[in-house]
Amino acid sequence: MGCCVSTSSRSTCSTRSNGEAVSPTCFKIGFCGQKRTKRTFSDHVIALQHLSSVPNRIFTNGKSRSSCIFTQQGRKGINQDCMIVWEDFMSEDATFCGVFDGHGPHGHLVARKVRDALPLKLLSSLHSNQSSQYGSGRTCFKGNLKKSDGGDSEKDGSAEDRLNSLWREAFMKSYKAMDKELRSHPNLDCFCSGSTAVSIVKQGSNLFMGYIGDSRAIMGSKDSNDSMVAIQLTVDLKPDLPREAERIKRCKGRVFALQDEPEVHRVWLPFDDAPGLAMARAFGDFCLKEYGVISIPEFSHRFLTERDQFIVLASDGVWDVLSNEEVVEIVSSAPTRSSAARILVDSAAREWKLKYPTSKMDDCAVVCLFLDGKMDSESDYEEHGFSSATLQSNHSGTAVESDDGQKLEPSLQRNFTVRSSEGSDSHGRLPPEFEGNVDTVAGEDQNWSGLEGVTRVNSLIQLPRFSEERPNP
Repeated sequence: MGCCVSTSSRSTCSTRSNGEAVSPTCFKIGFCGQKRTKRTFSDHVIALQHLSSVPNRIFTNGKSRSSCIFTQQGRKGINQDCMIVWEDFMSEDATFCGVFDGHGPHGHLVARKVRDALPLKLLSSLHSNQSSQYGSGRTCFKGNLKKSDGGDSEKDGSAEDRLNSLWREAFMKSYKAMDKELRSHPNLDCFCSGSTAVSIVKQGSNLFMGYIGDSRAIMGSKDSNDSMVAIQLTVDLKPDLPREAERIKRCKGRVFALQDEPEVHRVWLPFDDAPGLAMARAFGDFCLKEYGVISIPEFSHRFLTERDQFIVLASDGVWDVLSNEEVVEIVSSAPTRSSAARILVDSAAREWKLKYPTSKMDDCAVVCLFLDGKMDSESDYEEHGFSSATLQSNHSGTAVESDDGQKLEPSLQRNFTVRSSEGSDSHGRLPPEFEGNVDTVAGEDQNWSGLEGVTRVNSLIQLPRFSEERPNP
């Protein structure tokens, strides 16, 4: 017996000869005990090494069946933000979404590596957890578990507990494996570079979330009066949170804010005023991993209702200038759903110019996932400035993303990681020839030194004055 996983899997529970379903416990995480008639999980993972050919997976500006995504480069250097939507992630009703905000000299490469590898590691972790908990894989897991209105509450509670345990462990294992891979990567220096991650999986009425760093997820939902309200789904894991600061200080790391930015608490080495990381958890950043910065994600599970309309994932460039309520208002009032992510980024760019005229706009990345699974017609999409060529490049999987981070990205809402730069107001927005062009990036920002790459992101202040060697005690 084997466990089969496919991006287009139509997993069904085993049935008796009379057609009666045999499913003592049914969660459908995309793995169904059955004979190896087609592809095994290992075959599936090997096939996914060619990610560009995976259907229903988009990572450049565009739309899918139920989402739109947009990223815009700021005016500080290479775009270090990226995002992904992967529909039919492990079953037909499952969608993976993620936003990743890199920082440091190689942050754009770290973020892109995480974007590509983390979903695969989550799939692998789910498979291994299911196999270990349920033996030979005779149990089929369906994602249609819903909150019970009554009845056998003890049985329902037990099923929910098992589902939570399964997904929590899968997120923990996949994040741990991701950070381990980055540490041992032969061609990617993550010593002073890293990335945030906010990742969600929507399956049926269940929403599973794992996240580190200060990228954020919110949900637009209707209240009892049918008015749109913002619900924050994640917590910005910054060093000034009491439990984060306590852990860092216990590990001999230091947490304090600089005089010129008292609202931004940062993590510093015990023996050097560097690197000044503005988050408490991240992938990479191995210079701080012994001093309290971790890559263990926060996990949460939420049941979705008919009142829940959409979910927005975004990097801190958005949250630095727009509030949760403003983001919900912008997305809900967009003329078409397909244009929501782009309009949100445009709104953030305007707010950067208004609120921080002497600061360079940060990179932005946005994912808008509409929970009813509906989108606009392609004619409406093109009417609002998105070309069919862009759509085709996203759905064919042939879109090319260079190692220079040549993708535009947005940044919105007060997240308090802004660092002023006097005399740089000319960079407060994209020049007219680049506005509205999702495939063009200003060339003068392509060449930048490692230190410039650190300071421009505002997530780090400076590189430590040593390599990977620590001073003798």
